Amino acid sequence: MIPQRTDLYAALLLAPLSCWPVLAHSEEEEEEETESVVVVATRSEALVRDQPIRVEVLPEEEIEENLTVQPGNLTSLLTELGGVHIQSTAAGLGGATLQMRGMPGRHTLVLQDGLPLLGAQPDAFGLLQTPPLDLGRVEVIKGVASALYGSGGLGGVLNLMSRKPGSEPEILLNRTSRGGTDAVGFVTDAISPEWGYSVTAGAHDQSREDIDDDGWADIAEYRRYTVRPRLFWENGEGASVFATLGLMDESRQGGSMRGQVLPDGTTFRDTLDSRRADAGLVTHMPLSGSKLFGSRWSFVRLERDRDFNGLVSEDVRTTGSGEATVSGAHEQHAWIAGVALDYDRFESARSSGVNYRYTVPAVFAQDEYAVSDAIKLAGSARVDDHNEYGTFVSPRLSALFRLEEDWSLRASIGSGFAAPTLVADETEATSVALVEPLRGLDAERATSASVDMKWAENRWEINGSVFGSRIRDPLVVRSSTVPGRLRLANADGPREVVGAELLVHYNVGDFHVIGSSTYLDATEAAAGGGRRDSELIPRFSGELAALFEDEERGRLGLEFSYTGKQKLYDNPYRSESKPYLEISALAEIKFGEVGIFLNAINLTDRRQTRFDPLLRPLPAATGERIVEGWAPLTGRVFNLGVRVEL
Repeated sequence: MIPQRTDLYAALLLAPLSCWPVLAHSEEEEEEETESVVVVATRSEALVRDQPIRVEVLPEEEIEENLTVQPGNLTSLLTELGGVHIQSTAAGLGGATLQMRGMPGRHTLVLQDGLPLLGAQPDAFGLLQTPPLDLGRVEVIKGVASALYGSGGLGGVLNLMSRKPGSEPEILLNRTSRGGTDAVGFVTDAISPEWGYSVTAGAHDQSREDIDDDGWADIAEYRRYTVRPRLFWENGEGASVFATLGLMDESRQGGSMRGQVLPDGTTFRDTLDSRRADAGLVTHMPLSGSKLFGSRWSFVRLERDRDFNGLVSEDVRTTGSGEATVSGAHEQHAWIAGVALDYDRFESARSSGVNYRYTVPAVFAQDEYAVSDAIKLAGSARVDDHNEYGTFVSPRLSALFRLEEDWSLRASIGSGFAAPTLVADETEATSVALVEPLRGLDAERATSASVDMKWAENRWEINGSVFGSRIRDPLVVRSSTVPGRLRLANADGPREVVGAELLVHYNVGDFHVIGSSTYLDATEAAAGGGRRDSELIPRFSGELAALFEDEERGRLGLEFSYTGKQKLYDNPYRSESKPYLEISALAEIKFGEVGIFLNAINLTDRRQTRFDPLLRPLPAATGERIVEGWAPLTGRVFNLGVRVEL
């Protein structure tokens, strides 16, 4: 069970295996248990309601609501978060990245059970290769998080927490009207009072689909297999061990359709084969007094083979991280201090000029001080010694004010850094073989600040935020003086984002309404001087969802999603996108342990090819045949499936 007491040391001892959510049985219990979740991503492992840093938590109930929409990946689930935008990238192969509050997707640090098992910076396919069936909850920290995790978290942190042993085993089968098939299974058991395990495995298949009949695959073909076993141990006295292993194998193919030619009489081949292996270990051990020793270790190896219309590249990215911490509590203070070592290596046999090897030792510390029952302060700092780019100090300050019983205010400011890597939209869309040798680059430096207000009473919960971010020396991809080549460079001026979010929850019985809206003003330095709006950032976006749910009989939901105008700078058809509205409906009916679901996604059939062709009139200098994705490419989709609890 989740600890109901607010004693931090008790939470620290119980966190390794007992910080998983339990099912709510009433509105009051649901709100209390969500507030009582022990959050791992902040490192303090304190309760949500006691965090000076604002943490958004998607509990298991909301995960289940979205699980049947896209069982093979996380994109549908993550659109439930305010200020989050899933941006299409490498559109020819169906890639996607996660933008938090207008920051580039490469700066979102994705953790699984507190470990970077998708790498230091997930590529355009990491989120698409992660099925959500085994998730117990999702934790989100927005804004610069280098004080907590070093390089890689300038946009925020997304922590995916798995379900604990003893959860219901499940099998899910799904088929879509666009030629997609998913088969996912989750099994778990408690072997003894101390030992438990879980295994998640999936097989996913998608056929190539040419929706607008122009000879180009609007939906890329893929075949993917995943497996992830986890092992849990806890001795009941505060010591625990968590171990995980992950394997993924995927082949993707886009470009022109088999046996067809494009309107200009040519064909185009675009394929990507990916193989990823990862491993992670988390340990906790009580020390004398009120102290706790912890360690985290992870290793990831990603191999990719890309054929971009005859331009073949083979690369391997290896990342590793290790850290050791000591934490404790004394009077009004809860603290943690530790040392860490991060490793990131990129190797390309055909483009040796872009190879790099980063080794980054670091020290960090955090202290939370409860001034009174109404005020809590937190300070974090980390020093990273990068072998290529020097030493970086990343501080963060946060404060929680409980203004009245129903009101709370959080404020936070922090700064951090990110070392240059090849994870960029342009390189993901084409090939690293096009990139010139990396020379004369500076690390990106960022600062972010936010103020968050919350009001909760009875059936209502309202969260409002205002925020701003600034990246100095942002990394950009530019055309080289050599035709058809790309070069990485630092922009001439900063990238700046200011914005606001509003999130409203209303619950009455089995009926739930969730509304969110986001305003973003993102600007960057223009190539010829001055400033311009950043590309592919909706100025306004919003979502309204209504759901009726009965645990015994099933659920019925309706969702409206609005995406506003976006600036476009390399599009021959327009300089600004059209706004669009998507309407989706979901339904599931249960017969005991069996649930049958039918979902209708994007009933309005909004897709980019209804506005303009996806194919360019002429190929780009780098060989790209299509424009960047700014609207859905799949259009209306129905999916039918079954969930079975074993």
